Amino acid sequence: MPAPGAGSQRRSGVHHPWFARFYDRMSVLADTRGSVGAHRDELVAGLSGRVVEIGAGNGRNFARYPRTVSEVVAVEPEVHMRRLAAAAARDAPVPADLVDGTAEQLPLESGAFDAAVCSLVLCSLERERRALAELLRVLRPGGRLRFYEHGRAQGRSGMERAQRMLDASVWPLMFGGCHTARDPLARIREAGFTELTFRRLLVPVGGLALPHSFHVLGSARKP
Repeated sequence: MPAPGAGSQRRSGVHHPWFARFYDRMSVLADTRGSVGAHRDELVAGLSGRVVEIGAGNGRNFARYPRTVSEVVAVEPEVHMRRLAAAAARDAPVPADLVDGTAEQLPLESGAFDAAVCSLVLCSLERERRALAELLRVLRPGGRLRFYEHGRAQGRSGMERAQRMLDASVWPLMFGGCHTARDPLARIREAGFTELTFRRLLVPVGGLALPHSFHVLGSARKP
């Protein structure tokens, strides 16, 4: 459950209003035309019990949670995004509670969740290592982490150089702190998660490869 002082009384102070509105429109197109919706379905398939989701954005995952999930506690620090997610939560097939907070300091009890979900969020966190440590903390022993993230264009040296240049200049400013060249798999391993299984995806399928096109979808376990 949320720790004392969580919920509406907490104020994370994260504001990216232009990006929030842009993402709200583009996420719908990505889900329907770019195969992202099918990846979201796979991300949460088979989950059960209590689930924590960080960076819930506009709540695009909520409608996809199976009814075996007893509760979703979703953390979203951006004000506009959280309002959109709250509206999506009202139509979700499972109970979904929006919490104002940051992934790097989750206002949640240790060992309280059966599974954790991170979806296109590690790219934009100021301290992704800290956020993954927090997910490890709030999961019960043996709990599962499900992840769907984009990152470094492994094996494509020209694109990797372009990603690094963009990350050091305009990309984070334009897209709400997003970075294209991070390595989510390495960070998940470093955090202490084990039993990583994943597959690499190019999004959109069959489309032009862009700096943010290199995705990984998979799971890991808290020892």
